[in-house]
Amino acid sequence: MKSLLSLCLSGVLLLGAGPAATAQRATASPYHTRFAVDGPIILGLGAINATGLYLVQQKSGLSEAESAALDRNDIPKFDRFAAGRYSDRAQLVSDITCYGSLVVAPGLLALNPGVRGKYGQVLGLYVETMAITAALFTMTVGTVYRYRPFLYGPEGGTKRTSKISTNSFFAGHTGHTATATFFAAKVFHDFNPDSPAQPFVWGAAALVPAVVAYSRMEAGKHFLSDNIVGYAIGATAGIVVPQLHKSARRTGYSFTPIQGLNVNGHSYGGLLLAKQL
Repeated sequence: MKSLLSLCLSGVLLLGAGPAATAQRATASPYHTRFAVDGPIILGLGAINATGLYLVQQKSGLSEAESAALDRNDIPKFDRFAAGRYSDRAQLVSDITCYGSLVVAPGLLALNPGVRGKYGQVLGLYVETMAITAALFTMTVGTVYRYRPFLYGPEGGTKRTSKISTNSFFAGHTGHTATATFFAAKVFHDFNPDSPAQPFVWGAAALVPAVVAYSRMEAGKHFLSDNIVGYAIGATAGIVVPQLHKSARRTGYSFTPIQGLNVNGHSYGGLLLAKQL
């Protein structure tokens, strides 16, 4: 299934790469980035990630007695169906699909002629977007204790007393996968706004993290609510960060400093916000 999903995403991204418009799309970027602004942001997010990882390392797992005392009736009803599930195969599928998407999704963008000429800028945006999701994930996991679903069953071996058994909220695999795929879809959309492949690109972007979410539940790693939160955070980051970097030329918005005298002879100054209709 993972190979099929990768081929699906690859195919839909390439559908919009028509040679007729290659020269026109390769000369302009819909985004505006500045190293003096985005560089410090990425460094700051890296520091937050490091802090979150430190907090994760300070967590402690359950004792065997505490693990045995867990009651699935304490779990909200909408999450209870996942309690006790465990599958090494499902975990492997989720790992391969997640880690593969982190490389495949941005890598496929380089094959699109419109993106290729500005790939360095796009890659910088990708790093910044992933850093936001990672910072939210590490800080949340480092401070929130929620027991993984497999603890409510008999399996897991030594994992049952590991500190990672308390890292159920929220689903990092799902969140990072959604960030990668929705970022790729958003960038493809902005560089190829008239491409007929748009529905397929967005459909693939939504499908891949959904498969990861399902696999994480089957593996006993996360509940449904963990995955919903992870999916929402990842998809939001993947769309919002590129959108916030859209240039005024593409968004239709512009800011212009203004100053002058009013009818009473008083001076004024400020910024004029204009929207192109």
